[in-house]
Parts: sequence; structure tokens; C-alpha cells
Amino acid sequence: MNTPQDFQYERIAQAIEFIRTHFKQQPDLEQIAEHVHLSPHHFQRLFVEWAGVSPKKFLQYISLDYAKKMIGNKELTLFEVAHETGLSGTGRLHDLFVNIEAMTPQEYRQGGQHLSISYSFGQTLFGAALVASTPKGICYLAFADDEAQAFADLQTMFPQAAFKQQTEPLHAQALAAFGTKDTALSAIKLHLKGTDFQLKVWQALLQIPEGKLSTYQRIAEQIGQSTASRAVGTAIGSNAVAYLIPCHRVIQSSGGMSGYRWGVTRKTGLIGWEAARII
Repeated sequence: MNTPQDFQYERIAQAIEFIRTHFKQQPDLEQIAEHVHLSPHHFQRLFVEWAGVSPKKFLQYISLDYAKKMIGNKELTLFEVAHETGLSGTGRLHDLFVNIEAMTPQEYRQGGQHLSISYSFGQTLFGAALVASTPKGICYLAFADDEAQAFADLQTMFPQAAFKQQTEPLHAQALAAFGTKDTALSAIKLHLKGTDFQLKVWQALLQIPEGKLSTYQRIAEQIGQSTASRAVGTAIGSNAVAYLIPCHRVIQSSGGMSGYRWGVTRKTGLIGWEAARII
């Protein structure tokens, strides 16, 4: 026997499939809701509960993913990419990339070609780290058990950026966060690249006090999307700025440490170290 939850899931699955197959027509909320036989208001609420984002934002992600594939074809103009994606013009394509990718379509096509990134290696209480920054702030901080691999991972994020190995004052400030108890992490400038949902999750992580822990479910509830704990976990796993955005302070509801980008052993050590510092 189907439960109400089964019925809700079926409606959301139908809506997702409709968006995936009709994104080039850029359907609005009313059209999608009508397809699954729900009122726009009820459908909007239900979709956010199940998917973690609004139908409009999901449509934008689908459109952006397709546009990324099209924009890789250098023979196509940006106008042609916009047209093939179902957008009315290059202005909407520009807004789509800037709002989600934090770069213009041309900058994305160039793979960060005009982005200047300074990077350096340093030591923390938890091992070597690679820290990188743009003129806007820290864009990357990762534990570097293998320096060559750590730099390769940084290059993967910004494939055509101009890299220069030099220590910046901001790098020292970021690494000092591991040794100075009074360091205000919020005072360290960050240059983050992520979706609205990811940024919302990362902002929630910044609210977890040192020495305290939260759970994926609690973070989901904190951002007003209580059924999106799995999506929250994915967003946390996408954090490229270790420690400054304290994803290590999030554990499973059962108390399990679960996965951590830089190793569960390191995560356990970070949690214990922070707990000891506030005694």
C-alpha cells in the first residue's frame, strides 16, 4: 500500500523528470505544478522539502549544467549557447553563470584564465597545508599530505588560472587560525565559489562555536530545509577551505564521525583539540 510519502515522492520524481526533459522551454512554476496536478503553492513547498532547492533553482542548475557542456565548444558563440539552452539571450546566460558559478560565461570558457592565484605551503598542528588566495580572499585551504597532489587538486578547481607560489599576509593569517585561540575566523576574507545552497550550508557551519558539534540533520533544519540532510552532506563535502569553514564540526546523528575530505583521523583530532582548548 502506498503511503502519503510515496505519493509525494512520485510527484516530485515526475516534476524532476519533467524539468530535465523540458528545460529548454524554461517552464515556469505554474507549468511544472500543472504537470504533476498540484497547486503552485503546494508544489513549491513540497519540492523544496524533498529536493532541498526551489523548482526555479533546480531548473537553473539543469540549464547551467547543459550550458557548461555547450560552452566547451569554442565554435559556438555565447548567443548560440544561450539559444541552445533555452535562454532568451546572452544577458540571461550571463546572470545564470554569475549567480551560480561566480564568474561570467566567458571566464568559465577560459577556465579562470584571467584569475591570479597565489599559493604557499605551511605547517599546522595537523600536518602540512596548502593555502591559496585571490585578491578577494582565501579561495582554497587543504591539508597537503602529498604536496604535488594538493597543488594538482588546486589546479583542477581553476584549470587556466595563473598560479604564483608566494606567501601572502593572508596566508599567514589563515594558518595562524590553528594556533591562536583568539583568532576570529570571521575576520579572514574568503573568496568562495559555490551554489546558493552550498553557500547557505557553509554559512551555517560558520555559526557552530569552537568546541561544539552539530549534525547534518541539524544543519538542514537550521537552513530551513529539514528533509535535505543528504544534500547538506554533499555541500559540506564540497567545502574547499579546511578549518576556516569548520566542516569537521559536523557529525552523524548517531555520533559517528562519517567521512571527512582530509581523513576521519584528522577530523577526530581537530574535534578533540578544539574541545581541549575551551576547557
